[in-house]
Amino acid sequence: QVQLVESGGGLVQPGGSLRLSCAASGLTRSPFVMAWFRQAPGKEREFVGGIRWGEGAAYYRSTLKDRFTISRDSAKNTMYLQMNSLKLEDTAVYSCAVTMSASENYSAWGQGTQVTVSS
Repeated sequence: QVQLVESGGGLVQPGGSLRLSCAASGLTRSPFVMAWFRQAPGKEREFVGGIRWGEGAAYYRSTLKDRFTISRDSAKNTMYLQMNSLKLEDTAVYSCAVTMSASENYSAWGQGTQVTVSS
């Protein structure tokens, strides 16, 4: 059973940076896609971006692509989210998810890590 654990959240001032990590365990083969989502208080969960694991190709929510960068370390089965120029509206719980094939939905989710942007 795949398990995902996020880390790296915290409190940061506007304009600051954070790097989140999502470590996967229990994998019996490489994922197809790992992705980041976020949910702000009182709002629905939204897609942040993902990475096609095999080729390392990242893609993003269009409004975030200039500030956020997704990468992965295949040897560590870990995905990263580098967030720069953080804004108040980036405050949310950030979660990662994995899908093992193109025909499947996300099959495992992490518990989330809180990111708070505040002065």
